[in-house]
Amino acid sequence: MLINGQWAKDFHPVQGTDDEGGFVREPSRFRNWITPDGNPGPTGEGGFTAEPGRYHLYVALICPWASRTLMARKLKGLEEAISVTVLDPRLTEKVWRFGDDMSTLAGTQSDPLYGAEYLYQIYLRAKPDYTGQITVPVLWDKHRETIVNNESSDIIRMFNDGFGNLAKESVDLYPADLRPEIDSVNERLYDNFNNGVYRAGFATTQIAYERAVKEVFDSLDWIDRRLDNQGYLVGNRLTEADVRAFVTLVRFDLAYHGLFKTNLRQLRDYRNITAYIKRIHELPGIADTVSPEHIKTGYYSIRALNPSGIVPVGPC
Repeated sequence: MLINGQWAKDFHPVQGTDDEGGFVREPSRFRNWITPDGNPGPTGEGGFTAEPGRYHLYVALICPWASRTLMARKLKGLEEAISVTVLDPRLTEKVWRFGDDMSTLAGTQSDPLYGAEYLYQIYLRAKPDYTGQITVPVLWDKHRETIVNNESSDIIRMFNDGFGNLAKESVDLYPADLRPEIDSVNERLYDNFNNGVYRAGFATTQIAYERAVKEVFDSLDWIDRRLDNQGYLVGNRLTEADVRAFVTLVRFDLAYHGLFKTNLRQLRDYRNITAYIKRIHELPGIADTVSPEHIKTGYYSIRALNPSGIVPVGPC
């Protein structure tokens, strides 16, 4: 991590712990919003007007948080308006690294804007005295040369309604009439499931691990029951809640079940969830946001979880 703009601590997945040894995620530091007229959003300052070609998205296909934003960009038809760079999924001592001529993993890219070697260099361009972790996604403003936002939940909402007529109006991931229910589902799943798999995998005590695993499988049971009589989680239509659930589900058997030891059951044991993942994965463009190779290679590169560095061959 960086402290006052200086590299101070090599990467470790456990950013902090609570009193019981549970994993605590560091909050995102950049919380500005892109809006059609450039006015401030719910947080941060104004001046980030929606314009084609102005913004750039840095992602890693290992990361569910980053993949949320890729899905929203695809579903809203913003591919021409917002450019993307995919980082190497293999975590280094300095966290996220760009691709180069020596990279062998298909889909990894170099930095097209500044020729940076590591993502932390992009953070320092935005804030030379930055203190904090280096995370993806990063939404970058090419005009002001700064980070707009590095919080995925904000980014998917600004992709949904912050780009005006640059985005597909036929797709609304956060419709006004369903917002209370979407918010409720998101709240139900975030800590216990989306972040719950990390709380299990990165727990530093047995009690924290057991609590997290229980909450993960309680959540899977809840999702499966909810899908008994409907195709999607809210309003029987694709919404933000499905985007947020899908990115964790699609990584479950590939990485979380084995490496994170959330191994009471696999997703194939859930009939409704299995069909649900297939349904979303087959939506136009969504398969392009999912790379099993990047997911497995990236997670199994985390030495704190996999000291051998060996990546399993074939499905996990």
